[in-house]
Amino acid sequence: MSRPRVLVVDNGTLSLRQLRSRLEELGSETETVGASSVPARVDGRYQAVVLSGTKVRAYDSEFYKPLIDLVTTADVPVLGICGGMQILAVAAGGRLAEGPQRVGGHEVRVDTEEPLFTYVKPTVTVFHRHTLYLQEAPAGYRSIGRSEHAPVEFLRSDDGRIHGAQAHLEFRKDGLEILRGFTQLYQ
Repeated sequence: MSRPRVLVVDNGTLSLRQLRSRLEELGSETETVGASSVPARVDGRYQAVVLSGTKVRAYDSEFYKPLIDLVTTADVPVLGICGGMQILAVAAGGRLAEGPQRVGGHEVRVDTEEPLFTYVKPTVTVFHRHTLYLQEAPAGYRSIGRSEHAPVEFLRSDDGRIHGAQAHLEFRKDGLEILRGFTQLYQ
């Protein structure tokens, strides 16, 4: 049986190698493209799409239009990580705000009835490296995880196909287990 293929969109993350390694460790084959060169359609080539983090540009709707078009028309599970989640949220009308700089492990409370969290406890420790936070889930989405500093640490579309994580899931054990939950959506 062939391994499921995941399209990893590199939005300029510093941890692309780690993200791909984690997905491959969980049984997926990965292919990477930059945000400026995403395909117009998934066309059965990929079983999931993962958007990496980014340092800038979440509000650059013109730059991310091809990416957003791909995500909204694809019929596969999508996971946005850190800036990837912020890109998805902003495209749906979400608002980001500056907050305290957080680097390292931080506790987050998650809704364990969500398939994304099948392999974790109600409180997880995930890796953060950012200062921007989504203040509320945009229309068509809901918060499925929260922390002291962020009311939307994890996000899910109402149809359950698109997920977002403020944290960098490519680091720490709980992050790996959340990625494991994501892979169960397409394997």
